[in-house]
Amino acid sequence: MATKKVIAICQSGGEFVTDKDGSMSYNGGDAYAIDIDQQTKLSDFKSEIAEMFNCNVSTMIIKYFLPGNKKTLITVSKDKDLQRMVSFLGDANTVDVFVISEEVVVRNNASNMPGSRSSRTTVSEGVVLAVAPLDFTVDTVHSMDQVELDVTNEAPARSICSVANEDKHCKAAQQWENTITGVGQRFNSFSEFREALHKFSIAHGFAYKYKKNDSHRVTVKCKCQGCPWRVYASRLSTTQLICIKKMHYNHTCEGSVVKAGYRATRGWVGSIIKEKLKDSPNYRPKDIADDIKREYGIQLNYSQAWRAKEIAREQLQGSYKEAYTQLPLFCEKIKETNPGSFATFMTKEDSSFHRLFVSFHASISGFQLGCRPLIFLDRTPLNSKYQGELLAATSVDGNDGIFPVAFAVVDAETEDNWHWFLQELKLAILTSEHITFVADFQNGLKKSLSEVFEKCYHGYCLRHLAEKLNRDLKGQFSHEARRFMINDFYSAAYAPKPEAFERSIENIKGISPDAHDWVMKSEPEHWANAFFNGARYNHMSSNFGQQFYSWVSEAHELPITQMIDALRGKMMETIYSRRVESDQWMTKLTPSREEMLQNETSIGQSLQVLLSEGSTFEVHGESVDIVDIDHWDCTCRGWQLTGLPCCHAIAVLESVGRSPYDYCSKYFTVENYRLTYAESIHPVPNVEKPVQGVSSAVVTVTPPPTKRPPGRPKMKQVESIDIIKRQLQCSKCKGLGHNRKTCKVS
Repeated sequence: MATKKVIAICQSGGEFVTDKDGSMSYNGGDAYAIDIDQQTKLSDFKSEIAEMFNCNVSTMIIKYFLPGNKKTLITVSKDKDLQRMVSFLGDANTVDVFVISEEVVVRNNASNMPGSRSSRTTVSEGVVLAVAPLDFTVDTVHSMDQVELDVTNEAPARSICSVANEDKHCKAAQQWENTITGVGQRFNSFSEFREALHKFSIAHGFAYKYKKNDSHRVTVKCKCQGCPWRVYASRLSTTQLICIKKMHYNHTCEGSVVKAGYRATRGWVGSIIKEKLKDSPNYRPKDIADDIKREYGIQLNYSQAWRAKEIAREQLQGSYKEAYTQLPLFCEKIKETNPGSFATFMTKEDSSFHRLFVSFHASISGFQLGCRPLIFLDRTPLNSKYQGELLAATSVDGNDGIFPVAFAVVDAETEDNWHWFLQELKLAILTSEHITFVADFQNGLKKSLSEVFEKCYHGYCLRHLAEKLNRDLKGQFSHEARRFMINDFYSAAYAPKPEAFERSIENIKGISPDAHDWVMKSEPEHWANAFFNGARYNHMSSNFGQQFYSWVSEAHELPITQMIDALRGKMMETIYSRRVESDQWMTKLTPSREEMLQNETSIGQSLQVLLSEGSTFEVHGESVDIVDIDHWDCTCRGWQLTGLPCCHAIAVLESVGRSPYDYCSKYFTVENYRLTYAESIHPVPNVEKPVQGVSSAVVTVTPPPTKRPPGRPKMKQVESIDIIKRQLQCSKCKGLGHNRKTCKVS
């Protein structure tokens, strides 16, 4: 008697809709027809369905309706169930088969909450199947078994293939299902075989262990106790190929999927996320863990994802350790491609890295030819694998833009390292001018500056001073009291004349005599405009170069040579773009200074000028000021502090028929600005691993002994000085919170 043939109409991608009478219908999706009979194996049936719908066999659930019953879905979970389905059809020649994803069932069922409103149903009747989460063993419920469960009224389950089309909700590991095919499969090496085995185990959701694992043979078995799955591979005789000699294909275990995450090594995850990290450098460990869970079904904790990111970054950027060995050759390449540049390094007695100084010729030349003799010294921590600090010397161009002069990477911010940095800086810039430094006074900087640059002016960084004052006052005074004292402290610093300085100091004394004593002992001659002898051009804080430090923060996690080259690239682009931009300027002064001069000119038009004696004039306005145009001096001290004629000086110059432009500092002219950016920084070729015997590789450099501590970097919890810093003060009415331009006092 011929075996009965049945056409199975396989449907997927739609959804079930329940009518009022409880009967269900299936709407939407795609359908394919497959011939089956009672001899058809379930594994063959599933394989054909998977090929048609491009689905994953391991997460596929097959269901059908009994003839005349549209309320009960029957599950096909083994060969006998498939045979029953054919026999139950009677004279019917077709059967509707529904292909559903186990992943969707788990996800839809995850929202069930105790005590929620539910309907009483059975596993065979429920549209949403009660499948255990991935960390529990799933016992198959046979087609005719009835087990009562509470199931929330959820939207009907969608099929496996509809999920596959939704933003990779289907596991990406499906592509690895056939990396191990069976006996006779060959590999070029044992490492290739182990990699294929690794992917195979992830795709099929099981853990394994090695029984033998050496250079001649590998025997692997399922990690689940009693499961017969195993594979044996060894070298194919007379060749270098590795061949699978024996394999038991079937698993009897159910719960090994729980431990599949154990196979997700850092190296494997690193290789998976490498390309995404390349496109998104700020790829967060939390997002990495979420993506690996969604795409591969493997749960990672934060530290595993973080370490995997480190490995992926090293694969992309190169070894941190090798970067230090490349330093000697890298320094040679900088000096070779940018003649006149400085690139020097030092190691400790054990050959570990100590410090590196870099100053490009274009920076040196730009500072000497076009910048004010004004340098800001500051530092920023490096959160790289080996930590360290970056010390920087930046200047300011004629348009008040940051101009990096030199920088150094050191193992720590110490007095010795600052002293060395200043010595190298002095050798690089070779200027006879008296330079004004704006820098902190701690960490040995005060002593080192006076020793290295004998004829310099040291302006204490106002921000560092204010932060120290705030720290010292905290606990003694309320926030409001400290805010007033810090505001008065800033007013004292910016005050152009001694009498204005004294008024602000008296305000502090009125709140606290101790705070007044603190301020007076902090050497006002180094930070107050009324007494400082250097030329700071009203730049009071050493963190002026925030743009440069933002470049550092973007590159600080790179290996040391790549970090330096990234900074070089930023500087190279900035020099070029500013040179091109300045070619379009038609004014004598740079745009920012042209605007300042015009503002002062408009104010000067309302002032009255009286000739006093020779080059000295008396100017009447809100106050009476004396201007000496031959000595570029005004009693308001605005001319001396900014380098531009103040409104009083402009009123005098226009009254005697002279041009204010002739009395502006040369550093603000477009001509000088173009000299600042006349030289270019050139690219430095990639540095490969030093070749033995090359002279530059004689010096061995190893990473510093300090490494980044475990865990997330600790954020410094200090009250921001921005909260209590000095408010804007109007020079017209002396009120706070606005300036002369927006002043409403008539």
